[in-house]
Amino acid sequence: MEKGRSLEDLFVGRSWFFRTVTYHIIGRVTAVIGGKLLLLQESSWVADSGRFSNAIKEGTLNEVEPLGDWAVNIDSCTDFGPWIHALPTEQK
Repeated sequence: MEKGRSLEDLFVGRSWFFRTVTYHIIGRVTAVIGGKLLLLQESSWVADSGRFSNAIKEGTLNEVEPLGDWAVNIDSCTDFGPWIHALPTEQK
């Protein structure tokens, strides 16, 4: 992270694909609470991303379940990246 940038600067207002130790989730970050908890809107649990590079490059997912509002603890994330596609709205 660039010097002087906060988690809020990095995350809030953008959509992200998070891989945690137990699941994957996509959503638009609306707030950072306590420096660790990311509040999401329009989030979805990704049960099966399919080919990962295709998911990231093209926005294609094999199985996804929209959740709505959700939260993720940044400490549980193994990695994450920007999601530049429309957020999923239909269960697949």
